[in-house]
Amino acid sequence: MFVPICGHVYAQFDDTYNQMDATGNISRRGDKNMKDSLGTHKEIPKGIKVWTVDTRFGDRRLAVPDTVPHMFMNSIFTTGMCGEYNTTGNLGAPRINRIVIDRAETGQFIFTQPYDFVVTPVDQFHFTNTLSPFTNITFNTAGNRTNGEDHLTAKFGVNAGKKLGVGFKFDYLYGRGYYQNQSASHFNYMTYGSYLGDQYQAHLLLSTNHQKVAENGGISDDNYIVHPESYSDNYETSEIPTALSQNWNRNDNQHVFFTHRYNIGFNRKVPMNEDEIKARKFALASKKENEAQKKKELTGKEGRKPEEDKPVAQGRPDDAKIMGTEPIAQQKDSNRTSLDKATADSLLAVEQKAKADTAWLKNEFVPVTSFIHTMQFDNYRRIYQAYKTPTDFYANTYTIDEPLTGDSIYDKTRYYSLKNTFAISLLEGFNKWAKSGLKAFIASELRHFTLPNTTGSTSYNEHNLSIGAQLSKAQGKTFHYNATAETWLTGEDAGQLKLDASADLNFKLFGDTLSLTANGFFHRLNPIFYYRHYHSRHAWWDNNSMSKMLHTRLQGILHYQKTRTTLRIGIDEINNYAYFASSYTVNNGNRVNHAITVNQYGGAVNLITVALSQDFTLGPLNWESVITYQKSNNKTVLPVPDFNIYSNLYIKFKIARVLSCDFGADVRYFTKYFAPDYNPGLGQYTVQTNTATDGTDSRIEIGNYPVANVYANFHLKHTRFFIMMSHVNAGTGKKNYFFTPHYPLNQRILRFGLSWNFFN
Repeated sequence: MFVPICGHVYAQFDDTYNQMDATGNISRRGDKNMKDSLGTHKEIPKGIKVWTVDTRFGDRRLAVPDTVPHMFMNSIFTTGMCGEYNTTGNLGAPRINRIVIDRAETGQFIFTQPYDFVVTPVDQFHFTNTLSPFTNITFNTAGNRTNGEDHLTAKFGVNAGKKLGVGFKFDYLYGRGYYQNQSASHFNYMTYGSYLGDQYQAHLLLSTNHQKVAENGGISDDNYIVHPESYSDNYETSEIPTALSQNWNRNDNQHVFFTHRYNIGFNRKVPMNEDEIKARKFALASKKENEAQKKKELTGKEGRKPEEDKPVAQGRPDDAKIMGTEPIAQQKDSNRTSLDKATADSLLAVEQKAKADTAWLKNEFVPVTSFIHTMQFDNYRRIYQAYKTPTDFYANTYTIDEPLTGDSIYDKTRYYSLKNTFAISLLEGFNKWAKSGLKAFIASELRHFTLPNTTGSTSYNEHNLSIGAQLSKAQGKTFHYNATAETWLTGEDAGQLKLDASADLNFKLFGDTLSLTANGFFHRLNPIFYYRHYHSRHAWWDNNSMSKMLHTRLQGILHYQKTRTTLRIGIDEINNYAYFASSYTVNNGNRVNHAITVNQYGGAVNLITVALSQDFTLGPLNWESVITYQKSNNKTVLPVPDFNIYSNLYIKFKIARVLSCDFGADVRYFTKYFAPDYNPGLGQYTVQTNTATDGTDSRIEIGNYPVANVYANFHLKHTRFFIMMSHVNAGTGKKNYFFTPHYPLNQRILRFGLSWNFFN
C-alpha cells in the first residue's frame, strides 16, 4: 500500500532550464557538449524550458519534459501508467478512468474524450524554449504486420533568440489488433510558437487530429476466454468470433488556440540565477579568447602585442598623454587638479568595487498590470459507419436522411465553437488596490451543432456570455491559494456557476518539507448538448427539460518527501447526475436489442475516495505502490471498484558504469464491479442495465484479476529503451482478463520501446 507514482505535482513557474543529467533525471544545470553535430569544438548548450499554458488567462505553469527514464515502459499503455483505465483492449482503443475523481470534466464534444491517450488537451501541451535545437523520437512496437502495434512520436523545438520559440509534435499510432475487427489508427499533428517579451507575450497552438477505430462489439461469447475448455477446438485470439464487423468510428478535428497579453510595469535590478551567471562568464571568456585570437593573428606570435598597442617610449612629450601611458599625477590642464598616485589608486579601487557589486545583476521587468486576450476555435466531425449489422442487434431503428440503405449505418454529426476571453490582471504585491493577484474576465462562446433529421439535417446554435474573477497568492514558500468564480449571464447556459479554490501549506518537519494541499469546487452546470439532443439510425432523444447538475468536491492531499508518502482523501456529491445507460437482452447466448438512453438521477450520488502511496528503497531494491479505495452510495448509477492497486518491484543498477537499468515486475489489480459497458454506436462508456429474456439481471462483473508485466528499462545518456513481456501471467490461473465487459485484453506479448533525444 504504498507510492506516489501516479500523483499530481503542483509548482510555480520557474524561469530556469530543465536538464537531463547523467542518470536521465531532470536537473536545473546547463551542461554543454564539447562537440556539435559537425564535429567542431564549439560548446553546445542543452538547456530546455518546458511549460503549459492556462486556457483562460495564458498563465505559464512549470512542467517536466517527457524525458524521465523511470516508468518509461508504462507510458505506451492505453490503460495508463498505473493501469487505472478500462479499455476495449487494443492500443489506442477508447478508455475510461476507474478512479472517478481523476476523470476530466465532460466536454461538449463527447466523441473524442475516450481517446485522450492520443489527443492532448491545450492546457497539457508542452511549450518549449531551448538553448539549442531539440528533437525527440519515441517509438514502441509489438507483434507483427498482422496483429502488431506501433506508435511513433516525433517532437522538435527551436528558438530564434531568447524570446521566440517554435516547434511541432507528430504522433502516429496504428494498432492492428489481436482480435478480429479491432484495428485503431490515430494521427495527430501539432505546431506551436511562443513569444516571451517583457511587455508583450503570446502563445499559438495549431493542431489537427484524426481517429479511426474498427468496432467489433466485443467477442460473441466470453467463454472463449473464461472457459476455453468448453469448446472442442483451441481458438487463437484472431479466430474468436466477434459481435460486429465492417463497423467504424471516425473523428476528425482541428483546433486553433491563441493567447496574448500586454504588460505594464517597471524595471528593477535583481541577481542573476546560476544559469545566467554561467552564461555571462562563458560569454566574457569567449570575448577574451576572441580578442586574444585577433591579436595573435595580427602579430603572428602568441602573446606578443601589436605594435600599435605598445606604449610610446620616444617622440613628442604629448604622445604619452595621447596613448594614456603617462602617470596620472603628470596629466593636468588648466581646469584639472593633479592627483598623486595613492589618490588615483584609491579612486580606481572604488570604481572597480562598484563594478564588481553590479557585475552579476540584471535588469528585470516587473509586470504590474496585464491586459489579456485568449481565442480558441475548435472544429469537429464524427461519423459512425457500418456496412453490415446482425439481425435484431439494435432495439430501435429510426428513419434519417442518410446516403446508405438497408442494414447499413452512416451517423454523422458536426460541431464547432469559437470562444474569446478578455481579462485584466493585477500582479500580486505591486498594486495598492490588490495585495493578492487579481484577475477579472469576460468570455463569449458560440457553439454550433449539426445533427441528421428525417429530412436533411438540423442545426443548433448556442451563444453564451459569462463573467468571472480570480484571486490568488503565488509568492512565498509557505502558503499559496487560488480562487476562481465564473457565472453565465445569457445564452443556453444562463444561470451556470463555477466556484473553484485551492490552497497549499508547506512547512519543515524533521528536516524535510511537509506539504498540505486542499482543493475543491462547486459546479452548477447545464447538461452538455449531446445529453440533451442526439439523432442517429438507432438512437434518438431530445431532452429539453433536463435539470442543471450540481457537483461539489472537497479534496485534501498530504505529501511528506522524507518518507515518500502521499495520502489523498476526496469527497464528491453530485445531484441531478446525467449519464448514458445501455441495455441489451440475452437470447440463446446472443446479445440482441441493444439500446442506449440518457438518464438523470434526481437524488444525490456520494463518492468517497482515499488513495495512499508509498515508496521504499533498500540498496538496489525499490518497491513503489499505490492503493485507492472508492465507495459510491449508488453503484447502480455510478459504479466503481472498491479497491484499485498498482505495485512495482524492481532492482536498480548500472552496467559498465554508464548504462542504467531498472529490472523488475509490476502488477495492476482491481476488485470486481459492474464496470461501464462500451457502446460502439455512440462510441461511449455507459452504465449497464442489461436483462435476460426471463427478466433476471444479466449485468456483467469484471475485475479480481491481476495483470503482471516483466520488464528491463534502460537509460544511456540521452537514450531510453526497454524490453517487456506484458501480461506475463495470461496462461496461468483464472482467465477472466477483461477491463470492459466482453472485450478481453491482449494475451502475453513481447514489446520493445525506444526514445532518443538529439541536441543541435
